[in-house]
Amino acid sequence: MISPSNIQLIGTEVAVAWSNGSESYFGSEMLRSASPSAANIGEVDVLGQTHGGDDRTKFPGVTVTGWEIVGNYAVRFDFSDGHHTGLYSFDYLQDLARKGE
Repeated sequence: MISPSNIQLIGTEVAVAWSNGSESYFGSEMLRSASPSAANIGEVDVLGQTHGGDDRTKFPGVTVTGWEIVGNYAVRFDFSDGHHTGLYSFDYLQDLARKGE
């Protein structure tokens, strides 16, 4: 599994150096809108109905204020709007980078 070897905040972007030598850059607002947390996208019950979540897709002015590596599989970002519950798996971050989101 490819994992981050270094994460740095450069202005309002998060730069990730990966263990395979590649690099990815993510805008803070994009990371916030792509949060995979239940607070952001809701939770699906056993009947397939989504509960909760946030309709917003834009988070103007929100910045990353910190981060933490979670286990050997994810990064949890802290955002200036107080959001900090999304776990961005390494695979999910790489998918975001490939999509150019």
